[in-house]
Amino acid sequence: MSVAVIKYNAGNICSVDYALRRLGVEPVITADENVLRRSERVIFPGVGEAATTMSYLHDSGLDKVIVGLKQPVLGICLGMQLMCRHSEEGDVDGLGIFDAEVKRFVSARHEDKVPHMGWNTIGQTNSALFDGFGREEYVYFVHSYYVPLHDCTAAVTDYIQPFSAALHKDNFYATQFHPEKSGGVGERILRNFLNL
Repeated sequence: MSVAVIKYNAGNICSVDYALRRLGVEPVITADENVLRRSERVIFPGVGEAATTMSYLHDSGLDKVIVGLKQPVLGICLGMQLMCRHSEEGDVDGLGIFDAEVKRFVSARHEDKVPHMGWNTIGQTNSALFDGFGREEYVYFVHSYYVPLHDCTAAVTDYIQPFSAALHKDNFYATQFHPEKSGGVGERILRNFLNL
């Protein structure tokens, strides 16, 4: 199976590459439009800042490429947030795949630290990404911004308030958490994505 990981000015690409190789897949890390369009699966990872990254995507033309992809696409963390309509981080418009606003966590109590970092549960899963899951599974998060519950919500986590841990619309899938850092649960999610 041909799998492309989108290469752009964001971190975390190496850990995604390593996670896929553990599953027996040798991905291509690329910003080449033709390679991305021909790949059977595309992963849009991300660790970084929304406005800077969107500026890079615009300048490189990758914004139009991503929106036009027809095969299954998986956005991870910042990748998921950039697939939304707008982000409060840098007050920037995203790709608009999901008609959702990305909000900054506002801590109401001392114990609610921002960023939300570490292991937390996902529940209310309703996407093929989560085939074979029980009621709740633990996955790994690192983020200061979140997507509120939405028509496209595919999994829910509660931290400060309930929010979208995953989104799904048509051929676009996205997780706020990092499947590549979520142990066996994350491997199952990546395998499910590959098997779509």
